[in-house]
Amino acid sequence: MVITVFIAVLFFCIGTAGYMAVEGWGVLDAAYMTAITLSTVGFLEVHDLSNGGRLFTIFLIFTGVGYFLYLGSVFISSVVDGEIKSMLGRQRLNSKIKKMKNHYIVCGYGRIGRILCNFVAEETIDIVVVEQSEELKDLLEKDKIHYIIGDAGNEEILEKAGIKQAKALVALLGTDAANVFLVLTARQLNPDIYIMARAISTMVIKKLYVAGANQVECPYDTGGISMGLKLLRPTVSNFLNTALSRESDAIQLEEAFVPETSNYAGKQLKDSGIRQDYNLIIIALKEKSGHMVFAPSFETIIHPWDTLIVMGKTEDLKAFRRALGNV
Repeated sequence: MVITVFIAVLFFCIGTAGYMAVEGWGVLDAAYMTAITLSTVGFLEVHDLSNGGRLFTIFLIFTGVGYFLYLGSVFISSVVDGEIKSMLGRQRLNSKIKKMKNHYIVCGYGRIGRILCNFVAEETIDIVVVEQSEELKDLLEKDKIHYIIGDAGNEEILEKAGIKQAKALVALLGTDAANVFLVLTARQLNPDIYIMARAISTMVIKKLYVAGANQVECPYDTGGISMGLKLLRPTVSNFLNTALSRESDAIQLEEAFVPETSNYAGKQLKDSGIRQDYNLIIIALKEKSGHMVFAPSFETIIHPWDTLIVMGKTEDLKAFRRALGNV
């Protein structure tokens, strides 16, 4: 841009200086003649031109006017090319979203939404963000997140996000009223989808559950409990932070689903070989009914559809999940 402006100013200065030198005109007359020549407006000359002035005008037309015409064509081409690339990019993105199945839909890309997406993206890129603000478009592209710009409460927008094929939806809109309406709409479009919603006020938690949310989180309550745990039990807090963090390979907490066809189904923990083969510790077991068994004994039977809460090293956890068929 700086070079372009510099060349344009240079042409104007050359034209003005040329008319002053060839015709002996003043600065204003020479500048005016240069302006009407370069702009091709077709006004009459300020004064009659000599042969030398005419030759200089021809030179100025072929060089200066030619440059400005070229510059205009490049500018138009860049704008059109940019629009075409943007349209093609949007079409490719829509095509990818349309093919997604068992993906996560995150409605709202504020501070919590971005942190959540970055955390989930460590395991899967099957995330679609629905965000109403155009200003966050560049940030979404920078983070390489599939996105749709629009109102998350709109049924058409949710259908474009693939809600009928989605695994879960997270409602992180700016107000409780918007989240309640979003949960109602999402539950209507997909009765089987898992819905997690944020509640700004504790008074709206029950309403979100009634609207169809499976899980409701209040960041202020969660943050307060976390701070209290760090204050009263700092060692426990540090352990949990390490176990839940994706940055540490030393120890991790993971959940592993036991399908009906698994070789572990129907076995007692002592006979499963999980400890011996993968060096993992089963710290809890969630039954199909939802009942949670903490610190299960070695005689506890692993049933189909159970979910095991396992602790161990990252590579061992991945190997165990592969053995269960949890990809």
